[in-house]
Amino acid sequence: MANIIKRTTLIVRDGDKAKNWYEQVFGMTAWMDTPFTLSGTQLAAGKKGDQTRLIILKCEDDMIGMIGLLEWIEPKQDAPKELPTEIQFGAPIFVVASDDAKAALERARALGSRIHCEPRNWTVTGADGKKKDMIGCSFWDLDGYFYEVNEVVKVHD
Repeated sequence: MANIIKRTTLIVRDGDKAKNWYEQVFGMTAWMDTPFTLSGTQLAAGKKGDQTRLIILKCEDDMIGMIGLLEWIEPKQDAPKELPTEIQFGAPIFVVASDDAKAALERARALGSRIHCEPRNWTVTGADGKKKDMIGCSFWDLDGYFYEVNEVVKVHD
């Protein structure tokens, strides 16, 4: 069976602001940015005829790890007035491997993200049995999606 989860699409309030956040915080680049009309069948959101905009951003890989940003253009979709302050059941937790977790957090902070955990040192035993010293932090994007960002500092033999 050959199945690959290649993208996660997030519903956002403002496509341009969200795109800028992902470009600035994680260095992602636009892969696609297109308007489209919902069919009313495949997506369990909105209605047939809704006008939306889909922005797909990528990191280093052209196939996996992409983020889609879906904005309702017409009609505008109601967004919650209060963004989450904790992770609820059914909400994703995105885990990012970074070469500079502290800098990612500072870029997120500068763009208005709510910070959950300042950079901290911790150790984990990987699937290969080797211990890894890490720097980790966590924060929300501008639409309330949660990110855990980790940087490998040292791998022990």
